[in-house]
Amino acid sequence: MGDKKRSSAIPEFRTSSRSRRLEIISDMTNLNDADIIALQSENGGVSFEHANNMIENTIGLFCTPLGVATNFVVNGKDVLVPMAIEEPSVVAAASKGAKAARHMGGFTASMSSSYNIGQIQLLDVRDIGSAADKILAAGQEIISLANTQSKTLPQKGCGAKTVSCRTVDTPSNGAVLIVELLVDVADAMGANVTNSMCEAVAPLLEKICNSGSKGGARALLRILSNYSTRRIAVSKATFSKDAVGGEKVVNDMISAFEFADCDIYRAVTHNKGAMNGIIAVATATGQDSRAIEAGAHAYASQTGRYRSITRWSKDANGNLRGEIRLPLSVGIVGGVISTHPVAKICVGMLGVKSAAELACIMASAGLAQNYAAMRALVTDGIQKGHMRLHARNFAVAAGAKPDEIDDVVQKMVSKSAISLQGAKDALHMRSSS
Repeated sequence: MGDKKRSSAIPEFRTSSRSRRLEIISDMTNLNDADIIALQSENGGVSFEHANNMIENTIGLFCTPLGVATNFVVNGKDVLVPMAIEEPSVVAAASKGAKAARHMGGFTASMSSSYNIGQIQLLDVRDIGSAADKILAAGQEIISLANTQSKTLPQKGCGAKTVSCRTVDTPSNGAVLIVELLVDVADAMGANVTNSMCEAVAPLLEKICNSGSKGGARALLRILSNYSTRRIAVSKATFSKDAVGGEKVVNDMISAFEFADCDIYRAVTHNKGAMNGIIAVATATGQDSRAIEAGAHAYASQTGRYRSITRWSKDANGNLRGEIRLPLSVGIVGGVISTHPVAKICVGMLGVKSAAELACIMASAGLAQNYAAMRALVTDGIQKGHMRLHARNFAVAAGAKPDEIDDVVQKMVSKSAISLQGAKDALHMRSSS
């Protein structure tokens, strides 16, 4: 994307050499020579010294393959989607799903807002009702204090916006007063600033609760919630029944969705498939993938039972319609993006100007992945394509050299023996011939 225009439908991308792929990406986006050099580095663009400053007790680097999903059109814009993941078939499946959606305009996506929820847990409050009233009455003072923790957010019209109170019943302390800050974090993931705001207002909340009483209210936890229900991303797409494979395949895919929506054992694997796409993009762009996973699975349980995070139905013409909806707390400034060169490059590759745009692309990747997985399941089965792509891993594990891999894979496929032993047998055949 960036300032240049080019379709993300690139038929030759999969079969192109690495240098040609990088040339295509550079031509379509605003990546510069330094970015290309970083992408070509054998250590993922991060030195040991850099990594040693990122986490504790560092002993090495663990690199994950970085691929690019093609064919995506999100809100009318072509985009190449970076995906960091070790599992074969994910990038290919997302590209295939995006290609199917492309025929009818691609993905239409939106983001509800950029609000984080910060929580302060107050224990030993003598009169919860009275304390809550006092806190709400002092709401503006609390908000003003919270906003002293950021120089940039208030200047943008963002920052802490509202204060609310609720109670949570606990086994040890009975009813506990929870004060919640609603914080507009703009284009950041915003965990650190939200946590800082919670910690800053905690002493004031204690003072308010204890005013005029002999109570000893105290703030315990002061931290954001990763259940980001005020940051809901939605992506929708229509897949023509002809592209899907006809009316029977459309109906079978809806039946597969209904199975997932009604059975937790199927739902977990169904949602994992959608998260394959989302987390691969999250990893590539330096997001907190654990927070995203936790929020998504909590959202899947909001009705009281664990359900599908996607919805599938037919339109009046019999075409397949898909929708994904989940909380996505993501950012394009701060955090890992500011320190990890490849994460920064991947965000630049997407050409996004806001966290909302990034969330829309991530949700669309999840929907594309879910489509491709379900279609494979109701037609050829998941293993046919997956194992064919996994054959290269078996070839490498069996000891095939780079110039031997394609031949070994072809021999395994021709004999329907895609396994480690099949790769060893193919290598033996090759050396004997």
